[in-house]
Amino acid sequence: MDIILLLFSLLLSYLFFKIWKLIDSKKDKDCYILDYQCHKPSDDRMVSTQFSGEIIHRNKNLGLNEYKFLLKAIVSSGIGEQTYAPRLVFEGREERPSLQDGISEMEDFYVDSIGKLLERQQITPKEVDILVVNVSMLSTMPSLASRIINHYKMREDVKVFNLTGMGCSASLISVDIVKNIFKSYANKLALIATSESLGPNWYSGNNRSMILANCLFRSGGCAILLTNKRSLRKKAMFKLKCMVRTHHGAREESYNCCIQSEDEQGRVGFYLGKNLPKAATRAFVDNLKVITPKILPVTELLRFMLKLLIKKVKMRQNPSKGSMNIPPGTPIKAGINFKTGIEHFCIHTGGKAVIDGIGHSLDLTEYDIEPARMTLHRFGNTSASSLWYVLAYMEAKKRLKRGDRVFMISFGAGFKCNSCVWEVVRDLTVGGSKGNVWNHCIGDYPPKSISNPYLEKFGWIQDEEVDTFKIPDEFM
Repeated sequence: MDIILLLFSLLLSYLFFKIWKLIDSKKDKDCYILDYQCHKPSDDRMVSTQFSGEIIHRNKNLGLNEYKFLLKAIVSSGIGEQTYAPRLVFEGREERPSLQDGISEMEDFYVDSIGKLLERQQITPKEVDILVVNVSMLSTMPSLASRIINHYKMREDVKVFNLTGMGCSASLISVDIVKNIFKSYANKLALIATSESLGPNWYSGNNRSMILANCLFRSGGCAILLTNKRSLRKKAMFKLKCMVRTHHGAREESYNCCIQSEDEQGRVGFYLGKNLPKAATRAFVDNLKVITPKILPVTELLRFMLKLLIKKVKMRQNPSKGSMNIPPGTPIKAGINFKTGIEHFCIHTGGKAVIDGIGHSLDLTEYDIEPARMTLHRFGNTSASSLWYVLAYMEAKKRLKRGDRVFMISFGAGFKCNSCVWEVVRDLTVGGSKGNVWNHCIGDYPPKSISNPYLEKFGWIQDEEVDTFKIPDEFM
């Protein structure tokens, strides 16, 4: 009998050990953000109203109608006077870019951001196990990832991923890659470098759908340090809770709405189609359908289902009320309270219309969308890195408390909508990061007005006629 009890005790102990081992091993698969560093280009690359006029004036392919279009676009863009452009634009060479212009632009970013990040965390480059680089519109040989490895002399067994063509949603794709690697490899340190090369891709033609990109996109970038090391968990800032990626590349309309192409004169540019809002809305809705059950409490989901059921019953009783014609691309309210599961909303700064559309759909307040709106005003649309400038704004404003959840939403060519939720794992309202890109100016935000002075300086163009138009000497 004693032997049976002993064997039973051993079996039970072994079972408990296996269960503990399983639970313990899952902890090694968690993905944490240890720190991040957004890039602030030098002030000599700052785009003022005056300089914007000079850039436009240099383009001899533009006429009065294009001037009026650009004025309307930039006035309504939500972009201020302190954004940054590639260096070759200030040298007047935007129509004659070289490969070296793109490489130098990226070197300025990663030497600054990665260097500051590693130094602040007292981590040597040889400690990095995984490197993921995403720059959509620059492909070099050797790759940008190889250039970073060479510059920082990283280990020869570092796992490397170099992503191109992924658009503004690329940084979350990079995070997803790291997250999946962490599931298989414990005790690792990953570095993500996310940016965009604008210099070689500046459009100098007169196609309105392509010149619009010059108004919206600005220089920037971010380096992010992630880990699943147990020894570093207490130092971490955020923990990844879930991620959902939606890709509508199989739909022709979505695929072609946001694409790099040539105009009729053979000039390469980035085409933004009129059906872009419609494609973005479809991808956003499909993404929300998947991620919503993962991030909201059961009570809110049940309330929403009950509300939907009542609405369907009413529509059956009175079909005429349910047959409203809604224009394509019009933001539609989700009808569910996301604030029951989310405290902060980190929205991609694709433009004023994108921010307003998401804010309307999720029924957000001006306080909720302030970080995205201020980021667009101060730094512009920095493509895949824009989310991290928004996150840095929240941190600089001391909004992020332990246990808070941050909902990141991004859109990209393809067409893609990627989203994820981060949990704040330590209180970031005290102290804050010394390297926060907003530290030098956070006291000035939000300003009383975010309207830019373009209309004041160039508004006279609206009254001009094509037949009599002539640029006056005082235009500059």
